[in-house]
Amino acid sequence: MNLRHQIVALAIIPLILAILIVTTFITWQSATLVRSSIDTFERNMLKAKETELLNLTNLALSAIHDIYEAAGPDDEVAKEKVRAILTTLDYGKDGYFFVYDYDGNNVVHPRQAFRPGHNWLDLTDPDGDRVIANLIQKAKEGGGLHQYKWQKPSSGEVADKLSFAAGLDKWKWMLGTGVYLDDVFAQTAAANADFRANVRKTFLIIALIAVPAVLIVFATGMLLTLRERRLADSKLKQLAQRIIDTQEEERARLARELHDGISQNLIGVRYAIDLASRKVASQTEDAARAIDRGAEALNGAIKEVRRLSHDLRPRALDDLGLTPALKALCDNFSERTGIETRLEALPFKNMLKPEASTALYRVAQEALNNVERHSGATRVDIRIWNVGGRVRMTISDNGNGFDETIAEGKKALGGGLGLRNMQERLAHFGGLLLIKTTPAGTILTAMLPRSATANRAQGKEAA
Repeated sequence: MNLRHQIVALAIIPLILAILIVTTFITWQSATLVRSSIDTFERNMLKAKETELLNLTNLALSAIHDIYEAAGPDDEVAKEKVRAILTTLDYGKDGYFFVYDYDGNNVVHPRQAFRPGHNWLDLTDPDGDRVIANLIQKAKEGGGLHQYKWQKPSSGEVADKLSFAAGLDKWKWMLGTGVYLDDVFAQTAAANADFRANVRKTFLIIALIAVPAVLIVFATGMLLTLRERRLADSKLKQLAQRIIDTQEEERARLARELHDGISQNLIGVRYAIDLASRKVASQTEDAARAIDRGAEALNGAIKEVRRLSHDLRPRALDDLGLTPALKALCDNFSERTGIETRLEALPFKNMLKPEASTALYRVAQEALNNVERHSGATRVDIRIWNVGGRVRMTISDNGNGFDETIAEGKKALGGGLGLRNMQERLAHFGGLLLIKTTPAGTILTAMLPRSATANRAQGKEAA
């Protein structure tokens, strides 16, 4: 995986983590809420069961109240009547009343006929709970609830049961009844199952949404990366071709200059020397004048060499700085073309970096070349100044301007290298080139940021 793919992956990983964190938080919140609701439901169901047991116990006590109150401690007739009433006083398949004396002997049990007449004080349930002993203890304490496991008559299976035990102290009996809690726990289990199913469904929905979204983001990132890479490759190829074209153009210009200027001057020097040599050999009186003409031609060739050298890299820019180099450029341009050229250079507080000075010089040089070739101007003004550490330069002429749409079309077709080169020189430093053209003239504004300036100790010149 290359760097761009790693960057895209690193951009997607936080998205995946955010989705997982949000999903986990929502699930945790939902789980907490559902469990709280289930617990509340279970407590309410148990509360309803407790209320039901109290009502049933009061009903049974009311049914035997008159007999019990009128009987004595050893009234066997009354006890038999109470046993008969409680045996028949049931409610549903699993609803009945049972009676044990305080010693643990069963007195009444409508559903399990083998229990009456036997002692069950040490009976324990599967959890080790001493069921009968604990119920008798609740009765002795004035009545209370006790939960344990007991065989359910309707199914024959052991289930959780909640019983209420009340005491008939005169006879030392414990009267109790109970309700089975398996329906409560079944409803709670069903609610938990529904909750788990909803959680799975939620995770599935999130996965169906999040996974394609992440894949789409990743694929989009890859496509954009590939597209940008292709564009970058295309621009790189164009730039390489433009560099080659610029080099070839510069070589062609130098070849023309050498052929049309220096070469012709040197040929003239050679002819002048040959002429002077023949006249000296023949002792002609005007030999000295022929030598002078050869010297003048040689001086012209030297000036042409200096001009070419100045165009390639002006010494003044390295030795004296931007302002003297621009002054020399303007003087040379005015002398060569006859176009009035004025330079206004306001003092800087900061100093330009050498590379930035070169960029501004080349922009001015290219702009003057364009003025000479295309504008038909009679006057050019160059102004350079500093605003808060940011260097500005304007080049304005009174020529006939140009059509910006045509210039843009040339750039699109690969032409218009002059303006493009100026823009790219400034863009290298984060600068801008603004162009405003009208039939009354053209104004170029070159702007460099504060980062293009250097400390005085580091710079070589102040513009």
